[in-house]
Amino acid sequence: MGIGVTTEGAEPPRVVSRREGEVAVIELRRPALDASTRRALRAAVGEVAAAGDAVRAVVLAGSGGVFCRGQDLAEHATALEGGAEAAFSCVEREYNPLVTALLGVPVPLIVAVEGACVGAGLGLALAGDVRVVAEGAAFATAFAGVGLAADSGLSVSLARAVGPSRAAGLFLLGDRFGAEEALAWGLAHRVVARGAALEESLALARELARGPTAAFREVKALLRQAAEPDWPAALAREAAAQSRLGGTEDHAGAVAAFLARERPAFRGR
Repeated sequence: MGIGVTTEGAEPPRVVSRREGEVAVIELRRPALDASTRRALRAAVGEVAAAGDAVRAVVLAGSGGVFCRGQDLAEHATALEGGAEAAFSCVEREYNPLVTALLGVPVPLIVAVEGACVGAGLGLALAGDVRVVAEGAAFATAFAGVGLAADSGLSVSLARAVGPSRAAGLFLLGDRFGAEEALAWGLAHRVVARGAALEESLALARELARGPTAAFREVKALLRQAAEPDWPAALAREAAAQSRLGGTEDHAGAVAAFLARERPAFRGR
């Protein structure tokens, strides 16, 4: 396993994966999800699935003190020049398969969160089983801030994690929250010192890799069946909503304002 190996003169990898015994570690090397990063992450998750019994636990982490800030808005702004339909095709083509792949990892998936965990990044984090969150981590849905609704399964996973009322507030008001709130609300398994999330996640993964993997597979399947809706349908509803909103004046103006570091002015159309 070794996605992300860089040759001399080549562009640094977006995603690096490695194997530590029976633990697979996948690290995002960019703070935002551009197209190359999304594809590289999907390939890394696919490698884990292909490894079969050789992988008994997985860790997903960011790098540089950031987990993931969500969609790369500069890339998105360029895509919008070709029309909203083309720009938002990536939700069904890339985001939905990526979230589905993460949800389908059959062994324990631990997410190490440092720094920003925002938008689609929060959706990726909630696709894991256990989240280890460092002090100073900052969470937000962020979608309404650019005139959008939700994707990456977040409309389902956040409501399930924190309850529908609190999820509504987080989506509609855009409230940010930190590590201690994530712990109190049941979104985080434990909070650790800043910079220690990956180390602690690896320790948990090694412990889980020594455990009854067959039982863990069944636990994951039972939990999915007990609590989850029809994920394909939910992801399709999100993609349709994002595509409709992608053609609004509010969204185009908000993206431009974000890139100009200005406050967006929403007009409801």
